[in-house]
Amino acid sequence: MIFFKPVMMEASLSCGATAKYSIPPPGRHKFTGQSVRPIPIRILTVGKKRSPGVQLIVDEYIHKLSTHYCPVDDIRVKSNPKNAHDPTVQIEHEDTACMRHIRSDDEWVVLLDENGLDLDSIQMASLIGDAINTGPPSLLFCIGGPYGHGRLLRERANVSIKLSSLVLNHEVALVVLMEQLYRAWTILKGQKYHH
Repeated sequence: MIFFKPVMMEASLSCGATAKYSIPPPGRHKFTGQSVRPIPIRILTVGKKRSPGVQLIVDEYIHKLSTHYCPVDDIRVKSNPKNAHDPTVQIEHEDTACMRHIRSDDEWVVLLDENGLDLDSIQMASLIGDAINTGPPSLLFCIGGPYGHGRLLRERANVSIKLSSLVLNHEVALVVLMEQLYRAWTILKGQKYHH
């Protein structure tokens, strides 16, 4: 028999305040039977134009989420907006462009990063439930460009998570994120999509 310890993570919940909360161990869902309010989800992706196939999948998940669970906004920031040759300068330009899309100090920002917390699908649902319970006006998921996220966005993020131990390009990461958001909402609502 294997026992799992809850993962403790530190997250800035609002206005720079820091609080600790625990994500339940794998296999346990702490929101069962509770009402979870719909919260607008915004997805910010840094990258070039999407392939038609990826856009089709993204649109399908946006439709599913918006129809059944919560409004979803798809935001794109051009990779290397000022055509810098130095990767450090490129990251700074993308960082500035991303920061312009954060609506308020109390918007909950989730950074997708290869060094972030490694969550399973139930823990992802719990993360969304925890974010909702802090009362933000919206939840923003950020997918970085080819060189990752800049300093400003890293400092502003409430929590950093990873979708895989593998490095994913922005299009693949977006498709995985969309499916996991849909799965998380079905878990939160106690529906039979997740087995």
